[in-house]
Amino acid sequence: MMSTPRAQRIATLAGDVVFGLICLLGVIAFLYPFFLGRAETGFTQAHATTAPIFFALLGPGLLVLLIAELSAGRLNTRMVAILGVLTGVVAILRLPAGPADSPTFFFLIILIGYAYGSRFGFLIGALALLVSALLTGGVGPWLPFQMFVSGWMGMSAGFLAPLGQRLRPGGWGEVVLLGGFGYVWGFLFGALMNLWFWPFAPPGELGWLPGSGLASTIQQYLRFYIVTSLAWDAVRALGNVILIALLGRVVLKELRRFRERFWFTTAT
Repeated sequence: MMSTPRAQRIATLAGDVVFGLICLLGVIAFLYPFFLGRAETGFTQAHATTAPIFFALLGPGLLVLLIAELSAGRLNTRMVAILGVLTGVVAILRLPAGPADSPTFFFLIILIGYAYGSRFGFLIGALALLVSALLTGGVGPWLPFQMFVSGWMGMSAGFLAPLGQRLRPGGWGEVVLLGGFGYVWGFLFGALMNLWFWPFAPPGELGWLPGSGLASTIQQYLRFYIVTSLAWDAVRALGNVILIALLGRVVLKELRRFRERFWFTTAT
């Protein structure tokens, strides 16, 4: 691993660039259908070619990001081991699937991202979805999209850290902050995931109409979301709030204990 200041600066820059490119790839993956200018019926067939490409780019990108974080000194080998353990824990928590996917694992991604920073949060979210898919046989064209969205969930939780520094560590203020964040992400996860197939659904009253403007597309999607997803996502949002309220303080205490023991620097 590189150790000179110059090498660390190069690794830091490389990590920033790779992280930005991974996020840009996710944005392209979700939005490119809207620029095709036509609707393709059958989302499985539509993503038969593109989903493997996105996955083939995302997987090595995560590995390069991990190596860059190690080289830059923002992670160390002990925290990589913790990343592996936490990835397994989050993946196992997804196994008792229920309405709107299992409501038991989103809260942990949020708490880990909040405690360990946005980069670590993105890695835990993306890798945990990959491992859980392998465990449950849930591998399909939807997988890279789930990895992107779960990664963004963990990443955005890291952005709360500056606000959380104004609150008492382990206090109820943090629980309220994270509970509200989890409630929002309960809906946001479903709203984003719908976009992987909605442009390819058969056109109709709720489907995407190619050639419609931005405002019309948003209105059409909101109708689709309210009819098909809002109730299920409400279950996920409520589950996030309940689990963070019940377990948030204890889990954060343990996460911080590991952070102090296996020192590393967080990056937002």
